[in-house]
Amino acid sequence: MKRIVPIGPYHPLQEEPEFFKLIVEGEKVVDLEINIGYNHRGHEFLAQKMTYDQVTFLVERICGICSDSHPYAFVLAVEDVAHVEPPPRAQYIRTIIGELERIHSHYLWLGLAGHFIGYNTVWMWVWRYREPLLDIFELIMGNRNHYAINKVGGARRDILPEHYGQIDKYLDLLEEKNTMFTKAVLDDPVIRARLENVGVLSKEDAIAYAVLGPTARGSGCAIDVRKDDPYDAYDKVDWDEIVFDEGDVLAKAKVRLLECFESIKIVRQCLRDMPDGPIETRVDEITPGEGICRHEAPRGEVFHYVRSDGSNMPARHKIRAPSFMNIPSNVVAVKGYSIADAALVLAAVDPCYCCTDRTVVLEDGKKKLTGKDLLRLSWQKTERLRRRYRR
Repeated sequence: MKRIVPIGPYHPLQEEPEFFKLIVEGEKVVDLEINIGYNHRGHEFLAQKMTYDQVTFLVERICGICSDSHPYAFVLAVEDVAHVEPPPRAQYIRTIIGELERIHSHYLWLGLAGHFIGYNTVWMWVWRYREPLLDIFELIMGNRNHYAINKVGGARRDILPEHYGQIDKYLDLLEEKNTMFTKAVLDDPVIRARLENVGVLSKEDAIAYAVLGPTARGSGCAIDVRKDDPYDAYDKVDWDEIVFDEGDVLAKAKVRLLECFESIKIVRQCLRDMPDGPIETRVDEITPGEGICRHEAPRGEVFHYVRSDGSNMPARHKIRAPSFMNIPSNVVAVKGYSIADAALVLAAVDPCYCCTDRTVVLEDGKKKLTGKDLLRLSWQKTERLRRRYRR
């Protein structure tokens, strides 16, 4: 007999609300229903009411873990519209911050993964050595998160030469500890038993669901925007794309761990070869037109589309985060595994629900409510609540 086991919308393994209905027979998962829509915050709508410079701060708040990825993609898309080329030094600075954030994001996932399977030693190890990385962000940009480093035409802050030594010193420590983490994960029989041959997503299914980032590279798909469509300094440094064919949760963990070594290589080369000069190109206006950007965020390709009407605000701003593509693949990856494995499989794609959700109301396949209608209904509900609690 089939039964339903709900995971969410609030669950210890989900930092944000999302609702998964596991259809089970006994302890075996036979199907999955995914319900999104709990976190819609209207960033695309708000972006059209802000100047281009203000939007960079808005989109930083889309994802707290990857708060460099969305402003990075946005400014590249606007530069595509305006046909602006940032100075070489700004390109290297952007690349350095992007790679440091990749390590920080992968470590956050790895620490939580250890916590989820009851291996709190991994969690404490990884998060201990993630802390100095956040200190490096604070050293360079003044913030441990929401860095405010990107702007149309370049970077807001320079990496001072006197900081190179401190960054290099941390990279040496990080390389040593990343080797320890990798051995701990790969050599531990309990971790292998929990992750190996669990949540297998075949290469064919990965292609069919158009998954991205480590989720794709863990299933044998060699796709990475930094290689396929390089930008800023990525075609000026030497690094390897990490790909495994197994498609299980362990393969996704291996991709992330080994990518940290590649990020260290990239940052070191950028510091070594950093050109002198200005960090921004002056941009006086954004010409009418359309622009796109594909940026390889830690979870995979993030896509931003911007349309300009010649004013100082975008006429349209469209965002597609990698989790929007990766989460649906769980329908395949979770089938055939136990309920105990299901939460691990769902978390293996490193989902970010806040940057994924969008809201639309359909009836018989046709849009029933416009964005203005949804906004009006929200205002009406807020007013009803205000009146109720005034009594």
